[in-house]
Amino acid sequence: MTWPNALQQFQAYLLLERALSARTQEAYLQDVQKLVQYLERAQPGLGPLQVQSPHLEQFVQSINQLGLEASSQARILSGLRAFFKFLLVEDLIDEDPSEILESPRLRRYIPEVLSVFEMQRLLDSVDLSEPQGLRNRALLETMYACGLRVSEAVSLRRNNLFLEAGFIKVLGKNNKERLVPIGHSAVKFLQQYLEYERDKVENVQAGQEHVVFLNRRGRGLSRVMVFYIIKELAEKAGITKNISPHTFRHSFATHLVEGGADLKAVQDMLGHESITTTEIYTHIDTEYLKETVLLFHPRNKMNRT
Repeated sequence: MTWPNALQQFQAYLLLERALSARTQEAYLQDVQKLVQYLERAQPGLGPLQVQSPHLEQFVQSINQLGLEASSQARILSGLRAFFKFLLVEDLIDEDPSEILESPRLRRYIPEVLSVFEMQRLLDSVDLSEPQGLRNRALLETMYACGLRVSEAVSLRRNNLFLEAGFIKVLGKNNKERLVPIGHSAVKFLQQYLEYERDKVENVQAGQEHVVFLNRRGRGLSRVMVFYIIKELAEKAGITKNISPHTFRHSFATHLVEGGADLKAVQDMLGHESITTTEIYTHIDTEYLKETVLLFHPRNKMNRT
């Protein structure tokens, strides 16, 4: 098997078997192509089925010497693991040479979150008497109540609202659906928005009839528009943290974990494939506890005076 043939079959596998987006497919193919370019120099004539663990270890050393950031190296290794897993699944190789590869240690990123008080202050800063006021409040209440990605919020459809039952259906990454509970406050503002604003929007554009959140011209909101709505409200509420639409998702998860929610339940509501991704919120909780001790413990108070 030649490399072009292997890459062609790998792309078909990513599309048909893994159902990955075109962007993810392209990223994986580029990662494997980096290995191909290295082997053309270091091991001319070595085909994809002849690659062994030592070849991959030498390749990893080479990209490390290039000074790539740990996150970039980890992403490349992820693409290689996907490729060799494909060869293994297709019975083209007997052993996966990428199994022994170790990813570089990544610095754990602690995302910015709002406190419960800050979140309430931001939500209350929406002026319901202004045009689109109810829409904005309903949008932000829903994002916070359900931990939605901004893409999930702007693509939310009316036939996926089960407000009487207290759930919404969310279409997440890779077209995976999940049911997420929605709280009373978000339900109240959604119902008011649908009745008093959404149903009165004129000239709804073709294909937008079932989209929940619309702009004045009858089209669905863009992610950029949601970003500007949040930035404007944060400034109005006096919140100086650098926040974005994703802050609502981080805050949703953090507040659940702080309240004692089961991590597996939070994982399911966020739509994370791996619980490792969800575990970041336990670290946020730990950071909050640390700050609380440093701020309020009497011995720390004495040291500051």
